[in-house]
Amino acid sequence: CNRDGFIDVNDLREIHLNLGRQPTDDELKKMLGETPGQMNFTAFLTLFGEKMHGTDPETALRQAFEQFDPERKGKLPEEYIKDLLQNMGDNFKDDEIRQVWKEAPISGGQLDYNA
Repeated sequence: CNRDGFIDVNDLREIHLNLGRQPTDDELKKMLGETPGQMNFTAFLTLFGEKMHGTDPETALRQAFEQFDPERKGKLPEEYIKDLLQNMGDNFKDDEIRQVWKEAPISGGQLDYNA
């Protein structure tokens, strides 16, 4: 992923390859066409969950977070996730983020997406 805040066809291909899938260019373009405008973090998580139908939702969500963790440490900086939530997709408000943080496994400024 090129970390520009948007998921393009190359990012989507890389994500699928990391999961052991080899989608065609047409499949990738169709997936990108399912979102209005450019695909952002929120749209990616939604689409990813829909495409992983029939799989364990917890595993699908973990795999989605892994795409933003190139070193596969299992943790992402709290501020990075907060920035994604505030600036990509649905643009969460501060009170919405506080609500999410009440449930999130955050320790030492790191979101543990494997918890």
